[in-house]
Amino acid sequence: MKLKILIVDDTILNVVLLEEICKDEGHSVKSFTNPLEALESVKNEEYDLAFIDYMMTELNGIELIKEIKKIQPSTISVMITAAESKEIKLKALEAGANEFLIKPIDVAEMMIRLRNMSKLIEAEKVLKGYNKQLQEDIKAATIRLIDSQYEALDVLSNVAEYRDEDTHNHTKRVALYSKLLAKEAGLDKELQDLIYHASPLHDVGKVGIPDGILLKPGKLDNEEFAIMRTHAKIGFDMLNGFKNKYLKAGAIIAITHHEKFDGSGYPNGLKGDEIDIMGQIVAIADVFDALTSKRPYKEPWPIEKAFNLIKEEAGKHFSPFLAQIFLNHKEEILSIKDKYKD
Repeated sequence: MKLKILIVDDTILNVVLLEEICKDEGHSVKSFTNPLEALESVKNEEYDLAFIDYMMTELNGIELIKEIKKIQPSTISVMITAAESKEIKLKALEAGANEFLIKPIDVAEMMIRLRNMSKLIEAEKVLKGYNKQLQEDIKAATIRLIDSQYEALDVLSNVAEYRDEDTHNHTKRVALYSKLLAKEAGLDKELQDLIYHASPLHDVGKVGIPDGILLKPGKLDNEEFAIMRTHAKIGFDMLNGFKNKYLKAGAIIAITHHEKFDGSGYPNGLKGDEIDIMGQIVAIADVFDALTSKRPYKEPWPIEKAFNLIKEEAGKHFSPFLAQIFLNHKEEILSIKDKYKD
């Protein structure tokens, strides 16, 4: 394996000797008699191996090795010294030296050490390449797994939507409104992502509602409405108990998105912060989209009328904090609505 080698020694004869040995072994060499110039070179070029003399003016070998290790931690450094002092060796090892050569340099010993270090560096590069490829493979596999999860969530959320011709993009809009609300409410990115991908599951329980009620072209009577309300619990029962974080979140959203801030909602009459933040967010997104979309039993409301209802219901149906955030971002809301028209 051809290495890129740095040689630093303020004695020119030593430099020439080391250069010849390294070049004879087929390596690329760059030499310096000034350690400060060598350090500048390290800032701009990568070296596999460095032979550093100990006794130099301006910067001794130990100091130079320290600086090289800060810039290029993977460079193997060899300290060259005339003294076999244990103290110097310890300091050099602490600085990051990997090997030692004693002056005067024995050519045969130098060649053997160089070949051994070349094999070591080659093995390390192969290992690094393998680890890098392994990391890339793991990353790619993780992305594929996440994508497959998202696809499964899309299929599941489309189950209920598929049964209603007038709500083709309802779940997409609710997801985007919900993500916007979560972001502007200051929730962390992980929770924003969770809400975005789980919110489309809010009405999955409607698969358990008879078509005669779900698609009725008119107002539901009390008995029919009671049946319709069961979709929240049906959705929770469908999604609850799974280990997947999106399904867990979907279960919470399904059973809380019809709760009201004042406690008058269903199915459990939760009040205020008893309602999970995910359910509070999706409640606003779902109601706004339902109001401004065509349904079998109604025409879409005018946009401003829907916004006024959000304002009027702050503190009653909706969290006042979240309702105000929603109203503060009308432009973004309308942009989403326009982009994902039914």
